[in-house]
Amino acid sequence: MSESETSGWLARLRQGLARSSSKLASGIGALFGRRVLDEAALEDLEDLLITADIGVNTSARLVEALRAQKLGRDITADEVRNALAAEIEKILEPVAKPLAFDPEKKPHVVLVVGVNGAGKTTTIGKIAKTLKDQGLGVVMAAGDTFRAAAVEQLQVWGKRTGCPVMARETGADAAGVAFDALKLATARKDDVLLIDTAGRLHNRKELMQELEKISRVLKKLVPDAPHTTLLVLDATTGQNAHQQVDIFKEMVHVDGLAMTKLDGTAKGGVVVSIAEKHGIPVHYAGVGESAEDLRPFSARDYARGLMGLPLGE
Repeated sequence: MSESETSGWLARLRQGLARSSSKLASGIGALFGRRVLDEAALEDLEDLLITADIGVNTSARLVEALRAQKLGRDITADEVRNALAAEIEKILEPVAKPLAFDPEKKPHVVLVVGVNGAGKTTTIGKIAKTLKDQGLGVVMAAGDTFRAAAVEQLQVWGKRTGCPVMARETGADAAGVAFDALKLATARKDDVLLIDTAGRLHNRKELMQELEKISRVLKKLVPDAPHTTLLVLDATTGQNAHQQVDIFKEMVHVDGLAMTKLDGTAKGGVVVSIAEKHGIPVHYAGVGESAEDLRPFSARDYARGLMGLPLGE
């Protein structure tokens, strides 16, 4: 990204995390005007972190780190926020890994999974736009064949980005759509194939069978496909996102995460607890509707943004 694009993204990230950071910053400000960091203060802080969806175990870890550094000392709200941001960055750093597309794969096949409403289709469109702007060839597959709206939405992104979209009638076999899309992308020597899928968790067995069939059919053409399985999580679901990770890990090998709708929630702390508990790479953070609002995940920027601190420093 250029310098102006970077500064624009950081401004959007800070704004997107504002609901989460204002809850934490105001809470920390109320707790620590200037106060000795004692056990009562730490207990209050732990309660605050838990209410921000950072999770019980992760909140305890953050508080323990603060106890080890600062117990018995006078401390200000800014010092607490900076100390917590540094500890959160340590948790996020191992999982902050941009999605790398293998140039040896023609195409690199990405299977995109997640519950209905998480933002899978929009995320695919945004990734396609970013890759196309980088000069890569991209094909999209409308594999959520039970939702006409999902197919239409992907077709809109196809027109917007100039990327072909493989689609069939409502109710068509999703594996067949994925197979045809892979044939098309291979014939065109495109760089990336992005495959949308259904997310009907109420019928988990059928969904698992469908995802298994898609993978099996892809392997007939490309034995090591899909190369990446990307799980899209809606941050507004808070701690329920953990359950979604567990469910999809039962069905498929999840290679990485895209966190969406961070701008619509005060529960942005859930990313920290997911990182600590699951250790799955977080590839993308999404803070809005436009393609520019989905960017590779940065541990430092996210940690500081969550605490309402200046970004890009």
